[in-house]
Amino acid sequence: MPKQVVVIGALDTKGEDFAFIKERIEERGFKAIVVDVGVMGEPPFKPDVDADAVAKAGGESLSSLRAKGDKGNAMVVMTRGAAEIAKKLYAEGRLDAIFGMGGSAGTAIISAAMRALPLGVPKVLVSTVASGDTKPYVGTKDIVMIPSIVDVAGVNVISAEIYSRAVGAIVGMLETEIPKVESKPLIAASMFGNTTQLINQCRDIMERADFEVMVFHATGTGGMTMEDLIENGYFVGALDLTTTELADELCGGVMSAGPKRLTAAGLKGIPQVVAPGCLDMVNFWAVDTVPEKYKSRKLYPWNPNVTLMRTTPEENAKLGQIMAQRLNQSKGPTAVFFPLKGLSQLDSPGGEFWWPEADMALLETLKQNLRKDIPLIEVDANINDPEFAKAATDKMLEFLAK
Repeated sequence: MPKQVVVIGALDTKGEDFAFIKERIEERGFKAIVVDVGVMGEPPFKPDVDADAVAKAGGESLSSLRAKGDKGNAMVVMTRGAAEIAKKLYAEGRLDAIFGMGGSAGTAIISAAMRALPLGVPKVLVSTVASGDTKPYVGTKDIVMIPSIVDVAGVNVISAEIYSRAVGAIVGMLETEIPKVESKPLIAASMFGNTTQLINQCRDIMERADFEVMVFHATGTGGMTMEDLIENGYFVGALDLTTTELADELCGGVMSAGPKRLTAAGLKGIPQVVAPGCLDMVNFWAVDTVPEKYKSRKLYPWNPNVTLMRTTPEENAKLGQIMAQRLNQSKGPTAVFFPLKGLSQLDSPGGEFWWPEADMALLETLKQNLRKDIPLIEVDANINDPEFAKAATDKMLEFLAK
C-alpha cells in the first residue's frame, strides 16, 4: 500500500490549489487524503474528510458555525477539530505525512493539526506568514514552513513552482530511510552561554558512565522542547541546571518557556537534579529594546543582539517560590543544588552580575518553600566550577542506580 499524505486546508477558497497539490502527490506514487477545514463555502471536489466532520471533532456542527457567522468561534472549533482529526488518522495508520497550505487563519488551523502529531512525522506547511515570527505555529514540533511568496489563491507561474517544490520536500522526507543510530539511555540537560562550561563537564561525566546527554539551549523554545520531549518519554533523567527561562517568565524577558517549564520531569517521575543556573539574568534583545521601566537597571550587552538584565533580591525571592512550587509536584527523585559563589559566569566573585544578597534571597526562599523531602544541597563553588558539576552528576548517577 502506498504511503499516505494527509493534505489539509480550506477547499472553499483554495480548492484549485489543493487539487493541484493532490495531483502532484499522487503522480509521485503516494495517496493523498484531503481534509477540508473551509467553513463558509462548498468545496469544488469531494474531500476524504469533509468540513462537517472536522467541525464535529471540534465540538460543533458545520451548520451551527455557518448559522452563527462568528469567524472567531469558527476558528477555535476548526482548529480543535483539525488536531483531533490528525491524531485520529495517525492512530488509524492513515497518516504517514501531513501537508498544508494557507494564509494566516489557515496556517493557525493546519499548524495545530501538525503540532498534535509526534516528532518524526513529516510536516510541510506552505504559508503566507512563513517569513515572519513562526514560533506560534511551529512550537516545539518539526514543522517545515515554506513561504508561499504569493497568496495561496490560485495556480499561476509562481505558485505552481512553490507548490511543486513543497510537494517534492514532503515526498523526499517520505522516501528517506532513517539509519539506525546506536542509542544509550538519554539524559536531558539545559544550558545557556553562561553555563556552557558546567554542562560540558556534566556531559563528559555522564557519557563516561554510559549515558547520552541531549543538551537544550534555554532560549524559551529550547526549554519548551525539552519539557515536551520529557513528557513524551524520551529521557531517563534530567540535569535541569539552567532554569533561566523562569526569570524571563517572571520579568517579561524574551526567552520565557511558559508556565509548564520545570514541571515535566517531576510529573513524569524521572530523576531530576535542578539548579538555579542563570537566574541572575533576564534576556532582552538589543539594548534599545529593553523596556523603559528597566532602563536604570544593571544591564550587560552579551552581544549586539542580546542584552542581559541582573535580577534583584525581590525578583530572586519570587523565583525561589516559583521553583519550589513546581518542584513540590514531583513524583520522582528530585534534588536541588545551589552554588554559593554565583549562578552563572557573570555572577561570580568580581563578575558583572556578582550580587550575593540577591542570590541569598533565592536560597532562603527555596529553604522556606521547598518540600522537606527534596534535598537542597549548597555547594561552596560557582556553578561552572568542576566541584559543582561533580556534585550534581554524582547525585544524578545515584538516582539512576536506584
